[in-house]
Amino acid sequence: MRNLCVFAAGLLFAMGLGVSGMTDANKVIGFLNVAGTWDPSLAFVMVGAIAVHMATYRLIIKRSAPIFSDLFLLPTMTDINPRLVGGAALFGVGWGLGGFCPGPAVVSSTGFGAAALAFTVSMLVGMVLFHAVDPDRTAARAST
Repeated sequence: MRNLCVFAAGLLFAMGLGVSGMTDANKVIGFLNVAGTWDPSLAFVMVGAIAVHMATYRLIIKRSAPIFSDLFLLPTMTDINPRLVGGAALFGVGWGLGGFCPGPAVVSSTGFGAAALAFTVSMLVGMVLFHAVDPDRTAARAST
């Protein structure tokens, strides 16, 4: 049942990305192009997502436990360190140059577009390299 719910949530997310047009890298690049012909549609998608999150987060967290787990796994680290800043910068540069972030890239890859496939393959290679370079952190996180 858990896997079915996870699949359904992923499918709903993918459909939302498609309906909102966020699988089109040109929309993202248009949003980031504030000096040219700015496309504000991504801002509306973001505001909608933030509104849904704000409305449901407090209700969900009041539960004694998640539906498919024994406890909530909430982040405990609050410090800003070079690793966090570097990862955020890498994500931002990749998003700005490619016009994709991970979710839309995977959804767009199903259409076999060259840009989406190149981004997705590069992202997966980066994940494999991270796990190879930092196996201790990967193992510690998996055991949580």
